[in-house]
Amino acid sequence: MKRNLAYVLLLMLAAVASCSFTNKTFENDDKDKLLLDLITYVLEKGHYEPKALNDDFSVHVFEDFIDVIDPTKRYFIASDIAEFEKYKYQIDDEIKNTDITFFNIVYERLMQRMDDAKVIYKEVLETPFDYSENESISIKYDEEPFAANRKELKERWRKQLKYATLGTYDSKISKIGKEAVDNEKDQIKTPKDAEEQSRKSTETTLDEFFDFVGDLERKDWFVQYINTIVDEFDPHTFYFAPEEKEKFDTSMSGKFEGIGARLQKKSEGAKIVEIISGGPVWRDQRLEVGDEIIKVGQNGEEPINIVGMRLDDAIKLIKGAQGTVVDLTVRKVDGSLDVVSLTRDVVELEESYAKSANIIKGEEKFGIINLPKFYVDFNDYSERNAATDVAKEVERLKEEGMEGLILDLRDNGGGSLKTVVEMAGLFIKDGPIVQVQSKDKGKDVYDDKDVRIQWDGPLVILVNELSASASEILAAAMQDYKRAIVIGSKQTFGKGTVQNVIPLNNMLRSNDHGDLGAIKITTQKFYRINGGSTQLEGVKSDIVVPDRYSYIDLGERDQSNPLGWDKITPADYKPWDGYINYEKTVANSKKRMAASQQIKLIEENAKWLKAEQDETEISLNFETYKEEKNKDKEQSNYFKTLTDYDSKLTFKSLGYEEQLFTKDSILREKRNRWHKNLAKDVYVEEAVNVLEDLKMNNIKQAKLASVKN
Repeated sequence: MKRNLAYVLLLMLAAVASCSFTNKTFENDDKDKLLLDLITYVLEKGHYEPKALNDDFSVHVFEDFIDVIDPTKRYFIASDIAEFEKYKYQIDDEIKNTDITFFNIVYERLMQRMDDAKVIYKEVLETPFDYSENESISIKYDEEPFAANRKELKERWRKQLKYATLGTYDSKISKIGKEAVDNEKDQIKTPKDAEEQSRKSTETTLDEFFDFVGDLERKDWFVQYINTIVDEFDPHTFYFAPEEKEKFDTSMSGKFEGIGARLQKKSEGAKIVEIISGGPVWRDQRLEVGDEIIKVGQNGEEPINIVGMRLDDAIKLIKGAQGTVVDLTVRKVDGSLDVVSLTRDVVELEESYAKSANIIKGEEKFGIINLPKFYVDFNDYSERNAATDVAKEVERLKEEGMEGLILDLRDNGGGSLKTVVEMAGLFIKDGPIVQVQSKDKGKDVYDDKDVRIQWDGPLVILVNELSASASEILAAAMQDYKRAIVIGSKQTFGKGTVQNVIPLNNMLRSNDHGDLGAIKITTQKFYRINGGSTQLEGVKSDIVVPDRYSYIDLGERDQSNPLGWDKITPADYKPWDGYINYEKTVANSKKRMAASQQIKLIEENAKWLKAEQDETEISLNFETYKEEKNKDKEQSNYFKTLTDYDSKLTFKSLGYEEQLFTKDSILREKRNRWHKNLAKDVYVEEAVNVLEDLKMNNIKQAKLASVKN
């Protein structure tokens, strides 16, 4: 790195801030106003692409803040919104003048409407639900208008609560005539019992939800407002309140406690967007990216509905002490509902590290390295990092006779840039790997300066929609050099930006307000060596193969306010000249994929999942609900045959791991499970086919063959 941007940025901001804020005072010593002033200042001076604070910005903040605090439109009524709208074009001016009138008015009205809601849901739940009635509910809440009055609002609550209760009713109907289990108070003898108990269950859930929300302080809601403003700049810029900053520091250290999944707020719950290797979700295997958590229970207790809840608050319910059990009611990607109980734990860091295996196909032997992330110990780079670990695995695979290498970057969300540059250097002689552009400054080119090549044989890189950031840099560099063939989704995630964390206390010469937290701010942008950004467009695979997420938006383009794609001048680089008939290899693979029945079934599954997600009108008639549920289950079971696939490939641990198995049976079980999954993986199978073609077309191999002859 030519300079430590985080350090330079911090010095620059602090130097100006010490002058700007030392003598600035606010009426009543208002910490909120100071916080707003500091954050907007940092965004203006430090963000890679700062937004103009104008009327358009104001409108976006207005609409997004209302959506964040009332996503299902069951608190505010139309007259509230009409009253708020006089601030719709004034928020930018309020920000410039450190005025928080809009927030105060909305917050106070929200508290009032939540008190009203407590009365409304009690009234609704006094009356039995008629599940024989033919009615439906739209769950596309963003397209629904706000209720005109209390009567309409109560009707909205009725439908939403009937919908929330429907799954519970279905579960209890199935228990009619059966003995009550330990955690059930009453035996269910009739449909009337089932309906009554289901309603009571929903009421208990709402009681707990409002108790939980009632514990929130004004400052918690103000943080939400601040982050609505911050989020307008880009999806990776974020304000951490003091306690959240502490949690962020813990996560960056590599210690994950909870269920081991990253969540994204959706109107219908909390969507799983990443599964952390080694965590409870990863080990359990029942949850997957795209599933939405809609209820959270604690070890068999009545679950709390988190639809409409702030994401931070939902996460607090999901997280917990190691060894405790959390019950998650989940709407699966295929639309079915399931309850998954997980024992919270600390993520096993070992499963976040690189691992390798031999692939045996007839007389041939290939290698595969799985890399979940580009990890590094920031306190001691030499201690352990992804680049040196991958180098070790490459050497071990070479010693065991590897003829071609697969680098699996699927689901790899990124990590250390330094490890990417070093890792790319394992496969090329020397040259640029990535270009990085900073705000108002020229570009930096990060080069591999080591002329040694650790592996000059055939190379395939596997990616998917969840390969992001550092993964995209490596895949892009190898693609631009024509060093590797990239197989996977139409494109990768598309995160081409860099963030730095700025502690806000460092911005003040003196501070009587205590810890102000920190802001994570986008300061740089990545560019390929060919000049194109990886932002939004990601890396387009040389060989595109469908997966179950092919038609579902999971990438940067599905985030709020992403930065755009652009290009800069290319770096000076020379493509790899080690392959013959590179294009023919790609063409052969595309033909195989087009003829594969497994790929056709995956494509069919992907289209069905998309259709299920697009279905936003839900029947509240029980018979229709059951009919649709059974139909979905039947279709879901049909697609489960995907896991029956057998590639006929053999996977074997390396010699050093075989020795470890005698003392570590758990490691043996983990590797056996990994190998079993690899044997069912059509993408790995095709990667091996491509390696075979590349082996035949590898110049070095061709030269060796000619010498032998």
